Amino acid sequence: MQIQNPSASEEMHLQLGPFQGITDVYFRQVYMKYFEGIDKLFTPFFSGIHKENSKNLRNDEIKPALNNLSITVPQLLSNDAEEIIRFSSQCSALGYNEINLNMGCPYPLVAKKKRGSGLLPYPNMVQSMLEKLEGRLSTKFSIKCRLGYHSPDEIDELIPLFNNFDLSELIIHARIGKQLYKGVPDFDRFKAVISQTKAPLVYNGDVFSLHNLAEYQAKFEFISSWMLGRGLLADPFLPSDLKKIEIVEKNETRKDKVRLFMNELYQLRRETSKDNLSVLGRMKELWSYLRFSFDEPQTVWRLVRKVKNFPEYESATDEVFNELHWLGTGYTRKNESQLIEDQQD
Repeated sequence: MQIQNPSASEEMHLQLGPFQGITDVYFRQVYMKYFEGIDKLFTPFFSGIHKENSKNLRNDEIKPALNNLSITVPQLLSNDAEEIIRFSSQCSALGYNEINLNMGCPYPLVAKKKRGSGLLPYPNMVQSMLEKLEGRLSTKFSIKCRLGYHSPDEIDELIPLFNNFDLSELIIHARIGKQLYKGVPDFDRFKAVISQTKAPLVYNGDVFSLHNLAEYQAKFEFISSWMLGRGLLADPFLPSDLKKIEIVEKNETRKDKVRLFMNELYQLRRETSKDNLSVLGRMKELWSYLRFSFDEPQTVWRLVRKVKNFPEYESATDEVFNELHWLGTGYTRKNESQLIEDQQD
């Protein structure tokens, strides 16, 4: 049976994908203040929602006053229907109208527990979970997944299950879990899924530039919703560039705007953490991507990664912004191997 996917529309819809430790509530707040083009935001995943009024949901990350409830979607990492129901109920009480289930996280520590992409090889578990959810959720329900964990063919057994459930959206990262972020997305398998999927479909995977997007638009006729991740972290202007929105003021450079954004995010994280040094780790995580939009990414990383206190961080980032040039070329597949290398050092 061929299903014409209803996600097609003339208007481009862009989403900010969740990154643990990076795209927290403070990142989302400050990003949306300085940049444009994003239509929907996802929180990094929650877990351990073991009871009503879970303490895991009593923090700034999901606090209504700090989030735009109309475009923010809380995400849960789980394989337990009762936990999903509790999460939906508690998010609804806070004013959110949609939750998202993470069936895409590729990391082995998660996958071996049959969570994230590790759930994908078990269609019977997925079917049982979805059947228990039927009619019991307080919010709309979407899923973010991959084509499979071991094989991209695993998606074939899951699509009929997803079609039998009233999903508000299905986001597919066009890789398998075992790949992590290596190699290239499987465009052919994603394309084959489009005509079989009932829910509105969102493409995720290696949208790094206007050139990438044009290439994918040519491949995927009925897709108009795109989730951005590493490309946006490397170049915060990516969404506005994709939508051809000019957001740099007169007498301002792109580097100026990025500097203001990074400084405000840094100060907000310091303030809300009461100067906990964990702020440095979060800022370094973001810099590990942002560096690729400067003319000397390795110099950026050499300066930032070694800092151990706030004065050192401020001195290092001042040197980056004062001495190095912003190119805005952002992330490429070639950069992924360098990022993995650096993380293993």
